Amino acid sequence: MRAVVTVIGKDRTGIIYSISKVLAESNVNIEDISQTIMQGFFTMIMLVDLTNMTGDFKQLKSDLENASAALGMSIHLQHEEIFDAMHTI
Repeated sequence: MRAVVTVIGKDRTGIIYSISKVLAESNVNIEDISQTIMQGFFTMIMLVDLTNMTGDFKQLKSDLENASAALGMSIHLQHEEIFDAMHTI
């Protein structure tokens, strides 16, 4: 089972560390990552593997929301199938 994590917000130090720490603590593996900075805004998309996740999806989403608040960023977690369906014309 895989999911997509999207992150958007003002660039600052420690963004990738903070998010990858939450994922590592839940035993979630980062399979692919793309990030860039556009005119001071940090944007990142991660494809993560939830197969060996400790806890459940709802808890991971809550943990990422807490990181989002601490960073002042927008962080969203979606199952890969939902992400694909939303972006298919």
